[in-house]
Amino acid sequence: MRSKHYLTIKQAAKIIGVTELTLRNWDNSKKFEATRHPINNYRVYTLDQIDELMKKLGRKKSSRKLVIKVLED
Repeated sequence: MRSKHYLTIKQAAKIIGVTELTLRNWDNSKKFEATRHPINNYRVYTLDQIDELMKKLGRKKSSRKLVIKVLED
């Protein structure tokens, strides 16, 4: 079982290869819903959510190296 590490909208957009605005639009239209941070209500995403989306889009699963690079930025 994976840990519940949350990624910001900026980090998720970079991994998926879309803009933050695209993720906001997908969330608003319920195409790819974000989880909300309990304190500040910001959109956050789990790696499981991103991997599932990547599968649906027919893209390679997000690599751990890319995730680590994004988290370091």
